[in-house]
Amino acid sequence: MIEPEIPNAPENPELSPVVINLLKGVLYLEADPKLWASLLRLQARVREYVQVIGLELVLDEAEGYAFLRSANDETVAEDGTKPLPRLIPRRRLSFPVSLLLALLRKRMAEADSGGGSTRLVMTRDEIVGLMRVFLAESSNEARIVDQMDAHIAKAVDLGFLRKLKSTNPQAQASFEVMRILKAFIDAQWLAEFDARLAEYAEHTLGKEAAADA
Repeated sequence: MIEPEIPNAPENPELSPVVINLLKGVLYLEADPKLWASLLRLQARVREYVQVIGLELVLDEAEGYAFLRSANDETVAEDGTKPLPRLIPRRRLSFPVSLLLALLRKRMAEADSGGGSTRLVMTRDEIVGLMRVFLAESSNEARIVDQMDAHIAKAVDLGFLRKLKSTNPQAQASFEVMRILKAFIDAQWLAEFDARLAEYAEHTLGKEAAADA
């Protein structure tokens, strides 16, 4: 029986914790400065190690985040070599969640251009306010609220929003918009944002017309 070839165990004891944490999710400077320092020292080793399993390291020192993504596509190379199986699956997002992320990214760009703190914190009502203009009209306000909370929860689950803890139980929920959002929605995508908003408006109107028919 032929055993599959696997990467050799890292010789540097600092490398294993870095790779393991990256495989679990996004690594932030502010969350673990010591681990971040190890990543910066060992990033060449990390890139070489994860490449064996079809991943690549995305590292933004200025923004203070790093994560792994699939380095291969699903097409067959010119030499007939098939790509490695995708270790990190693609996630298909609903149109409202995609729109929410785009609106948050646009809000981040506006905050950045205004100077000051790079940390963007928004209340739940402020996030809902970004989306409300694009929501189909409905007499069921409770249903709209439930849908918006579900979209926000999805953004939290994806790691683009982080719910902040509060000592005041009466205060409305607040969320930090995570800087990693910039890695998924770039400047070119933002430049086409108006066209995408028009697409969403058309999508919403189409749903309204279908409901009235």
